[in-house]
Amino acid sequence: MEKDCATKDEEHAANQKIRAEEVLAIADTIKILNDDDALELFKKTLPTPSLLQLSSTGQALKSRALAALQTNKGDFRLNLIALALKGKKVSFAKVLVMIDDMVKLLKSEQVSDDDKKAYCEKTIDTTEDKVKELELSVSDLQKAVDDAKEGISTLAEELEALADGIKSLDTQVAEATEQRKQEHADSVEVLTSDNAAKELIGFAKNRMNKFYNPKMYKAPPKRQLSEEERITVNMGGTLAPTAAPAGIAGTGITALSQVAPPPPPETAGAYAKKGEASNGVIAMMDMMIADLDKEITETEVNEKEGQQEYEQFMSDAAEKRALDSKAIEEKEGVKADLEARLLKDEEEKTNTLKEAMATHEYLAEVHGDCDWLLTNFETRKEARAGEVDALTKAKAVLSGADYSLLQSAEVHRHIKMMLCQA
Repeated sequence: MEKDCATKDEEHAANQKIRAEEVLAIADTIKILNDDDALELFKKTLPTPSLLQLSSTGQALKSRALAALQTNKGDFRLNLIALALKGKKVSFAKVLVMIDDMVKLLKSEQVSDDDKKAYCEKTIDTTEDKVKELELSVSDLQKAVDDAKEGISTLAEELEALADGIKSLDTQVAEATEQRKQEHADSVEVLTSDNAAKELIGFAKNRMNKFYNPKMYKAPPKRQLSEEERITVNMGGTLAPTAAPAGIAGTGITALSQVAPPPPPETAGAYAKKGEASNGVIAMMDMMIADLDKEITETEVNEKEGQQEYEQFMSDAAEKRALDSKAIEEKEGVKADLEARLLKDEEEKTNTLKEAMATHEYLAEVHGDCDWLLTNFETRKEARAGEVDALTKAKAVLSGADYSLLQSAEVHRHIKMMLCQA
């Protein structure tokens, strides 16, 4: 646009210079042709009819031509033609050429105005559309940038929440594992103690049955000899004595702590079996064994349920952790994509904003070059049309004259008087 405008300015300056030179040339020509000596020369060389006829015809034609030209006073160049008509000596043929050239020039200027008007309207419309498009793009990109920033912020919060959730879940798993270990240890201890107590009571009960109910007594299993011991016996050797059982009261049961026995009772009289009393004691032992069996069963059930619950919790926790880890991985990928898109949108927004500003500046330049023409186009067009119409009418008036008759000095005198009166 700047290049086109510079070219137009150069063309306009050249046209103005040519027009000024043309006006000067025409004025000089009129001055030369209207000189008294020139008129005397023309009088001798050109044929002259009756002065009365020349005076009447020339005065009428000039008056009518000037009247036609004076209907439009918008262009100084029409005044130049009128000036030529008012000169002391004028050639109608020359004036007609001036009129034709002026009409041609006016039409050419109108074509130039029409072309520039079309160019300006098209350029302004196209540029305004581009400005709107760029502004819309900037608005859309700004919205995309804002959405990306909001999305990144939301994802960052979600990722932080997921990471905190995994950390909390790991803490819960560690606490549950520690609790399960403690519960299992407690269960093992209870079962060990209860089984030891049950075994001890059974041992005691069997001992009482040996005395009170021999039929219900269960002898301890015979000693199982090893291969080496059997060979020793078969060879007539003697086995090493069996070590006395350790544990509680020499029973071999060691689950419970040893308790010092009470001092022996004072010597009583002759002993007699207490069968009925022994039955009550054995029954109490059976009740104790039943209570222990019940507690053992409850402990085993609780241990089984606790282990199942722990395993289910661990399975659920592992699944939850896997899902959260996968969610973190996916959200980090989405976040990375959003960050890349944010950088791209911000860069594109900056470039589009620069282009929009440059287009705004270009539009302002176009308006600066075109607004005056667009505002005054119809006025200039109407003025030119009026000028062309005036020139056409003046030409029509002058075209009916015998140009050779207008060379007379008498005609010149009459025309000059008429112009002065006007």
